[in-house]
Amino acid sequence: MTRRHIHYEAAFEDYLRSEGTAYVAVDEQRRAVFAGASVKSFDFLIYREPGETWLVDVKGRKFPYEIDRQKRYWENWLTDEDLAGLCRWETVFGRGFRSIVVFAYILLGSSNRQPTRHVHPFGDHYYAFMAIPADTYAAHARRRSSRWGTRSMPVRQFRSLAQPIQECGRQAPPHWSPAQTG
Repeated sequence: MTRRHIHYEAAFEDYLRSEGTAYVAVDEQRRAVFAGASVKSFDFLIYREPGETWLVDVKGRKFPYEIDRQKRYWENWLTDEDLAGLCRWETVFGRGFRSIVVFAYILLGSSNRQPTRHVHPFGDHYYAFMAIPADTYAAHARRRSSRWGTRSMPVRQFRSLAQPIQECGRQAPPHWSPAQTG
């Protein structure tokens, strides 16, 4: 079951339902153990085209966010644990499964600075969902904080590689090709 008290995940699930997308929400309260190691769960199993299933971890962020009274855009940090867990799950599931990070942005600024023209209303807010394959993210991310075990992508790279979830279809860019696992 999705943690419905987390509005980013609830908004994403509402989007999936509104689109008629086949999915399963994962119970994150229970961690799986593989080879004696605990692995962080993902949030959704999303059934795409035949032979393609996404293992999705949703990360909620504000768009824009403020630091020292300055507005910043495209926050995209992940913990090492999140990224390692997604990559591990893709290996466990094998061919036909793809680990995807979806950044669920709650839109707080003016409409001329939105991350995409695709927005989803939920509650009293609007959200934009930007997706990127976990392996692509890992290949381009840099250390953000050793203390917190986080990494992020430079904004320019993130903007060029992430796609609105609505545009992640059959004509995907090369970095979206099916994983060569299993």
